[in-house]
Amino acid sequence: MRGNMYVDVKEVMYTLGISRGKAYKIIQQLNDELKALGYVIIAGKCSRKYFNEKFYGCDSQTQKPKGAI
Repeated sequence: MRGNMYVDVKEVMYTLGISRGKAYKIIQQLNDELKALGYVIIAGKCSRKYFNEKFYGCDSQTQKPKGAI
């Protein structure tokens, strides 16, 4: 597996160009969604795959939008 499975607050801050507080709120929101779906979460980190799907509409492995050929 290449890279880390999770994004942390620093990476979210850098990627989205937002403050630390806003990055934590986004991670918390994504983790709440994952928890509601029955996944185990880690506070302060979020699944890289889920983050990419929610913000870019793509799979982190292929970097292609869902449904793209």
